Amino acid sequence: MNLIEKILAKASGKKEVFPGEIVEAKIDVAMIHDLTGPLTIEQFKKIGAEKVWDANKIVVIFDHLVPASTIEAAELQKMVREFVKEQKIKNFYDVGRGGISHQVMVEKGFVVPGEVIVGADSHTCTYGALGAFSTGIGSTEMAAVFVTGKLWFKVPKVIKICVEGRLQELVTPKDLILSIIGKLGVGGATYKGIEFAGTLIKEMSIDGRMTLCNMVVEAGAKAGIIEADEKVFNYLQGRTKKNFIKISSDSEASYEEEIEFDSSSLVPQIACPPSVDNVKPVVEVEGEKIDQAFIGSCTNGRLEDLRLAAKILKGKKVNQNVRLIIIPASQEIYAKAIEEGLIEIFLESGGIVCNANCGPCLGGHMGLLGENEVCISTSNRNFIGRMGSKKAKIYLASPATVAASAIKGEIIDPRNLGR
Repeated sequence: MNLIEKILAKASGKKEVFPGEIVEAKIDVAMIHDLTGPLTIEQFKKIGAEKVWDANKIVVIFDHLVPASTIEAAELQKMVREFVKEQKIKNFYDVGRGGISHQVMVEKGFVVPGEVIVGADSHTCTYGALGAFSTGIGSTEMAAVFVTGKLWFKVPKVIKICVEGRLQELVTPKDLILSIIGKLGVGGATYKGIEFAGTLIKEMSIDGRMTLCNMVVEAGAKAGIIEADEKVFNYLQGRTKKNFIKISSDSEASYEEEIEFDSSSLVPQIACPPSVDNVKPVVEVEGEKIDQAFIGSCTNGRLEDLRLAAKILKGKKVNQNVRLIIIPASQEIYAKAIEEGLIEIFLESGGIVCNANCGPCLGGHMGLLGENEVCISTSNRNFIGRMGSKKAKIYLASPATVAASAIKGEIIDPRNLGR
């Protein structure tokens, strides 16, 4: 069996499972946030349930509209706080105590290899970076998990993507996953798993691996996963008290498809509106004027991303016609960015740094776009209306490309800045 099949077999008490088989798996961790939490709680009460199956396996994180942006948001957050108290849920990260859910889940040690983790958010697939099977589910499904601690899954077919070679300077994991999505298409991996392997993946940081797994859902995938190694075990030191075992794909494991990818010749990539798979080399769209640049989100708000952006912005000024918004993915990352002097660089360049939250990514808070405005963003989606006006345009790129474009005032390959 491959890695995903092994995890689902273990969670469902079976010796082996096959693609297409329906299994009922025990859930190790379940996560809700301030947008999906209220819906889950409503359904939980509608079922007539009184107590969650295991308060210690539920994590609640406020991250989408933080601090509350409207009276309605404030009331819904109040409702979730009351539920947390009522159910004695200890793993609660309120305003100012956590950050973006997908970063906090990994940082705080809720994610370990070999577990089955569900979140009422589509980018829950991020946790596959640590060797877990993690996927997003609906709020009604989450209510059922809260009651039973179980959920059914159809065992997905799995695509194995083996990435060899080394990335050139200023080419990042974000460029790699954009290129992969461009080749697969937005429906190219629908309800499939994607297992990443190869020399480049082994060399890649945890931050980079999280970026890869975060965006597999943009190709329709159920989950992304990378076999846990020493980097993962070292990362988890001091972060978790959970016991876990290393699970690997069998050498003779079968996959629906195996794709070889050489990253050596990869150049900075950009997803053009209105679709994540409309991917081109950045040089092909150089010169497109921008109004806003956003560095953050559960895709690229990590320390590695902020360091790269600061390296490009240091000693330079953001173009007078551009608004640069930078949002660290968590309080922990924000604190480290202050310690390293990154925040000072961002402020001196003319950027604004906001508290750890999802920001403008979902079109709900902090930096929405007006009609005909153009934004280049490190986030994961560029659908029509995603960040505000339906007449706005969103380009997706790496922190390096976004930072360079903010300086130039138009989209530019970061390697060409200053030439």
